[in-house]
Amino acid sequence: MGSVSFTDIDSLLGSFSITEPDLQRVREVGALVLPALDEMMEHFYQWLPSRPEFGSLFARPGIMESARQSQSDYWRSFFAAEVSDDYVAERFKLGETHARIGMSLSSYFAAMNFCYVQFAAQIKSGSRESASQQLLSLSKLLQLDTTLVVETYSSLVNERVSEQSRAMMEMSTPVTMIWEEILLLPIVGIIDSLRAQSIMEGILSKIAATRSRVFIMDISGVAVVDSAVANHLIKITKATRLMGCESLVSGLSPAIAQTIVHLGIDTEEISTFATLRDALEEAFRLVGLGIRQL
Repeated sequence: MGSVSFTDIDSLLGSFSITEPDLQRVREVGALVLPALDEMMEHFYQWLPSRPEFGSLFARPGIMESARQSQSDYWRSFFAAEVSDDYVAERFKLGETHARIGMSLSSYFAAMNFCYVQFAAQIKSGSRESASQQLLSLSKLLQLDTTLVVETYSSLVNERVSEQSRAMMEMSTPVTMIWEEILLLPIVGIIDSLRAQSIMEGILSKIAATRSRVFIMDISGVAVVDSAVANHLIKITKATRLMGCESLVSGLSPAIAQTIVHLGIDTEEISTFATLRDALEEAFRLVGLGIRQL
């Protein structure tokens, strides 16, 4: 996978102003660096324990050796400077791996910088001008690689956060059948557009599955009721009525009632109640049930 969109490899290279002479200079740097790669990696793994997540990343036996081999393969591929679809796919895979093992981007950037400094120290032959060109070309390709890795890393992390948010939203909006043909949803927290849509989808699905006739939405735990929240409530009640289910809203405190009046929100389409008990009594009446005290 990869969230970076380029029509082809030429477009990708052009985005970083990488030309064929740049790639050739990277190969020249590789001819200097690769013979000393094992020694440079030894320095790298002496530096690595200074990173805060070192202990958690390399806790399992054998993970260090596997990481060293993967890193060696990566740099050999990098200095071959053959940017192709396979090359890009390898960088996407690297970003996925870093995201899944929990390596922070700050550690990734620090590691790339550490390696760049070591590579720069190897560029000694040739004139000052040629060394400067080699460093520039090396920097360009490193930036391309870093972008591909970070974009993929960010895409996976954002996807994971979205999945967690959806799961939390589903957990925070449990529609429960409290009596035959009567559903209840207590809402706690903030109602935004995304959550309102999730609430509506959950309610409508539950109504369709249970063929309920009354739905109670208790908002006594809602943090803020403003015009946006009120509009969300109106839309939800309209949608439930289209499904043949009467919607009741309970938990309107004096403060919420005053806020709604001050905002001038039309609540004629919403059946509101001060307490959940009042809403329950109305729900029982609507389904033909009565309450008898013993």
